[in-house]
Amino acid sequence: MRRRDMMGAAAGLATGLVASESQAQRQAPAARAPRPAPPPTSPATTPLGPLDTTARHAMIVDYDTGAILLEKAADDRMPPSSMSKLMTMYVVFELLKNGRLRLDQQLPVSERAWRMGGSKMFVEVGSSISVENLARGVIVQSGNDACIVLAEGISGSETQFAELMNETARRIGLRDSTFRNATGWPDPEHRMSCRDLVHLARRIIHDFPEYYSYYNERSFRWNDISQENRNPALSRVAGADGLKTGHTDEAGYGLTASAIRGGRRLILVVNGLPSMRARAEESERLFEWAFREFENVVVFRAADTVEEVPVYLGDRATVPLVAGRDLVLTLPRQWRRNLEVRVRYDAPVPAPVSKGQGIGTLLIGGQGVPEMNVPLIAGADVDRLGLLPRIPAVVGRWFGG
Repeated sequence: MRRRDMMGAAAGLATGLVASESQAQRQAPAARAPRPAPPPTSPATTPLGPLDTTARHAMIVDYDTGAILLEKAADDRMPPSSMSKLMTMYVVFELLKNGRLRLDQQLPVSERAWRMGGSKMFVEVGSSISVENLARGVIVQSGNDACIVLAEGISGSETQFAELMNETARRIGLRDSTFRNATGWPDPEHRMSCRDLVHLARRIIHDFPEYYSYYNERSFRWNDISQENRNPALSRVAGADGLKTGHTDEAGYGLTASAIRGGRRLILVVNGLPSMRARAEESERLFEWAFREFENVVVFRAADTVEEVPVYLGDRATVPLVAGRDLVLTLPRQWRRNLEVRVRYDAPVPAPVSKGQGIGTLLIGGQGVPEMNVPLIAGADVDRLGLLPRIPAVVGRWFGG
């Protein structure tokens, strides 16, 4: 086993802390055992130590690396209120993308949708509304009535649409979410976790860039009624461009939000706050803390050679050792000076060697720095020498040891 220290190369390094409601309940995604919600005064967990937050549930994740910067009761199944409209819109966006729905398609407004309470787009019974306007009514105005129109237009009923939401949730990896309606209307079985909301937000941003801009609209006018976007981050946090607020008596005030600065995007989820003001102030404070305390650095580009590894009986003497992908890592800014980086591999590597073959590991650690192991691969093919050229190489290795 051969090791090579690369301590000096660590100066520009930052690393990922964690490189990282309807059918019957039996058909809902598998859930963890419920845990009681922590008191609002308990701190969140961060790589820098405990951090106080008045949110009952909270999580902040780096969009690109998946690094968890902050979490508090992130896996608890909580009432998501209108934040579950993100799942409603994921289903709509997916149908739009695969051509089963069109933005200009008109959907009829039923009496049930018209009578729906809570936040409203103010649809008129008997009218028809385009999918695009209904989407803006859901995203900007948080219209429960708009959700019902979409659900009935797509699945025939809100109950059937909730089944579609659950099926989609399972398929995209939501582990602690169960949907019983399209709106987030209070239901004891309608639940999501902070972690699932973060994952869903990341999927919306990644899967539907052509529709994500709706979340950054500041106001929308329908039926001669103009309503402002309820997301406080859009006006208070530099770079904020989404996503969705929520509130019920049981859930408190919540927010799933995203902001991007200097090419770096963070996703934040908070829930269980006592007021709109607390939601606005706490989300702003936590965003500023996360952008200030953490940084991203590209350690290696996909084709960068980390090391040249000797090859035994190959038609070339060495093979480049590469990461095979851009290696972007996240760390608290002050941890940079403590980083230690090493490369580990067996040498020489016997030929033949195939490009993409795993032949090494990048080890990242240091005082106070969580250890990470990143696989390294061969950056080129190396063929085995022919019989005659192999003879002197074998003899030389036999006598040389």
